[in-house]
Amino acid sequence: EVQLVESGGDLVQPGGSLRLSCAASGFTFDDYTMTWVRQAPGKGLEWVSALNWNGGTIYYAESMKGRFTISRDNPKNTVYLQMNSLKPEDTAVYHCNYGNYWGQGTQVTVSS
Repeated sequence: EVQLVESGGDLVQPGGSLRLSCAASGFTFDDYTMTWVRQAPGKGLEWVSALNWNGGTIYYAESMKGRFTISRDNPKNTVYLQMNSLKPEDTAVYHCNYGNYWGQGTQVTVSS
């Protein structure tokens, strides 16, 4: 059974930082591209970032470039999202994704 479990979300002030983690199981993690997406209150899913099996190819949505860093640790079956210079508009539930599988998400709230 494929499982994706996100963690690390929290309430943070504007300008702060968080690191999200997504622990994966039930599939051969280091064979696949992993993706982060987010959903802000009352809005649809927004693609955030993705990296390929070895982290050699990375993509970011334009608004995240320079602030967010995606990475993975294949021996730990975990993908990370380091988020710096957070803004109120980054408030959302953040999900990791592989194929048709999604985690339950972790809440990030950016507010003073």
